[in-house]
Amino acid sequence: MADLGIARMGNEAGVGGTLTRADLSDVTHRKLGLSRAESASVVERVLHHMCSALAHGKNVKISGFGSFILRDKGQRVGRNPKTGVEVPIAPRRVMTFRASQIMRDRIAK
Repeated sequence: MADLGIARMGNEAGVGGTLTRADLSDVTHRKLGLSRAESASVVERVLHHMCSALAHGKNVKISGFGSFILRDKGQRVGRNPKTGVEVPIAPRRVMTFRASQIMRDRIAK
């Protein structure tokens, strides 16, 4: 992704800045020469395919970036911290993200 200039550094990202869909679309527009509409469409399609795969129970791995992993959590008993009353927590599926070693090394610098 750094090849596309997405890994923003310094003042451009701002302190605590957030990378948005619009930012991704803008970088795609500038670096690949696509129209703004085409760039937005490419970003939306990639995100759609990722969401669709996750919704169908597939994990998503982006080499050099990380993996979005689905886990099924079983039913358990929780406790209301205010009243101490036990309540059942239903089983559910959760998504976790695990950064690749390359990403962890870049963040640690």
